[in-house]
Amino acid sequence: MLGPIDVPRAGDPTRPAVVALGGGHGLSSTLSALRLMTDRITAVVTVADDGGSSGRLRDELGVLPPGDLRMALAALCDDSDWGRTWRDLMQHRFSSSGPLDRHSVGNLLIVALWELLDDTVEGLDLVGRLLGARGRVLPMSSVPLSIEATVRRADGTRETVRGQSRLASTADHIEHLRLDPATPPACPEAVAAVRAADWVVLGPGSWYTSVLPHLLVPDLRDALLTTPARVVVTLNLAPDGETVGMGAEDHLEVLRAHAPELPVHAVVADPGSVEDVSALADLCAKLGARLLVRQVRRGDQPGVHDPLRLAAALRDVVEGFLGDVGTVTSPHP
Repeated sequence: MLGPIDVPRAGDPTRPAVVALGGGHGLSSTLSALRLMTDRITAVVTVADDGGSSGRLRDELGVLPPGDLRMALAALCDDSDWGRTWRDLMQHRFSSSGPLDRHSVGNLLIVALWELLDDTVEGLDLVGRLLGARGRVLPMSSVPLSIEATVRRADGTRETVRGQSRLASTADHIEHLRLDPATPPACPEAVAAVRAADWVVLGPGSWYTSVLPHLLVPDLRDALLTTPARVVVTLNLAPDGETVGMGAEDHLEVLRAHAPELPVHAVVADPGSVEDVSALADLCAKLGARLLVRQVRRGDQPGVHDPLRLAAALRDVVEGFLGDVGTVTSPHP
């Protein structure tokens, strides 16, 4: 058996306890930034992936899809030869003409530990220790989920689209998001981490398939609505397949539509991703949120968050609340 795992506790302003919710590359960006400002990190990860290696393992073995969990663990790995070596191994994919093609070593390792230990959280904790992870990775639910949504076509007709991989590539307007099962059990450790946090970070990431699903798991949603932690939303740098035509304000409006009671205390946006800063500031004010407009993208890859810049922005948000500064921070390069 593993030794005890500490749940991040609130109260230390120099080492804030932060829970980051999301999945895929967006969550990895957040974790790569957070690890530069604190070691009290819990990643709560979506478990609705139904494509690629994760989807195949999910279908064949009935397990949680491990891919987004693996990516979160890799983002938190120890910055040493040991940690980086294990990170690279976890991310390695086979290339063959057989059944192993495109399977990730990390996905197979995680699923093997789940079978050996018969405990999803214990298996993830063990992989985290193997990587020397600077934080903990948990699933948002203890069962694999399916995402479905009502989408409106260009001709005005509506259709139900089922599956994360299909939704992620839709070019139609997504109107309403649902989970199957509709009231899935939350991971208890994830709920406890949210309730004990100083800060909760939502986004960036695929808005409908990585960010919003956390608000549809009843116990996790209740924890997010009642936690004493402050909530910061990090907006995407550019629309993806499921958010074509949506601006910065639209992302917040969709968030509010799916969880109108969710308190949002701060919003982080890159100036290159905001068409009208004044309009975004007005909406944030209506939500009771402070807006920080700051360059957080990489100079050589404008569609990717820069960990150092994002960490600096999140640190400014935290320190701004400690110093009780104004509600809107002016943009600067």
